[in-house]
Amino acid sequence: MIILKTDRELEYMRKAGRAVAQILHEMIQRVAPGVSTGELDRFAELRCKELGVIPVFKGYQGFPASVCISVNDEVVHGIPSNKRILKKGDIVGIDFGVSYEGWYGDSARTVAVGQVSSEAEKLMKVTLESLLKGIDQCRDGNRVFDIGHAVQNHAEAQGFSVVREFVGHGIGRALHEDPQVPNYGPKGKGPQLKAGMVLAIEPMINAGKAGVRVLSDGWTAVTADRSLSAHFEHTVAILPTGPEILTAWPAD
Repeated sequence: MIILKTDRELEYMRKAGRAVAQILHEMIQRVAPGVSTGELDRFAELRCKELGVIPVFKGYQGFPASVCISVNDEVVHGIPSNKRILKKGDIVGIDFGVSYEGWYGDSARTVAVGQVSSEAEKLMKVTLESLLKGIDQCRDGNRVFDIGHAVQNHAEAQGFSVVREFVGHGIGRALHEDPQVPNYGPKGKGPQLKAGMVLAIEPMINAGKAGVRVLSDGWTAVTADRSLSAHFEHTVAILPTGPEILTAWPAD
């Protein structure tokens, strides 16, 4: 069942989204060679306490941390660790969500650790562009697959592939609500988009082939061909006037 949000409920979601964006931004400022992914996770949990929000990934279906941090060929759901030290040339995807007064926000960014390869730079650029093209389709009267069609067209036109196993989703009182929002598909298909819907749009784009596999930890998904992967996500409200990004990031 797709749940439409009232204006009052959207205000709570805006507050959750602003907290996600702020903490995610602050984490990214701390990304540098020599920093462990465990340090970033602890920082995020501390900031949640300070801002009065709850990190919603921790304990979700047994996930052991507050942030998903995925490096290089890791697509999504990487588990932070004090032993995982970032190094120059890495790209790192940081996926983070909170709740405020029972309302959720969710966002992800992939960033460079120092100077990275031209392929990595292009992959991150195209994945972000794909996200923005998907968001532009979040309009009253469009269809869910219009979003994925826009993402897929852009990513594949640049020579990259779209992960199928993980998709975007509705969000509100729960982290995952209906509908599912694939990053691929035929234009004009799927449930109709309506004002009041809130969606987490999150393309995961691979430099190589689209296939992924999950490691023995039961969480970390990696590209099957070990190529690089990038992940960007925003929580987006559909308003009568068009899409509103609830997790808009501060300028770096």
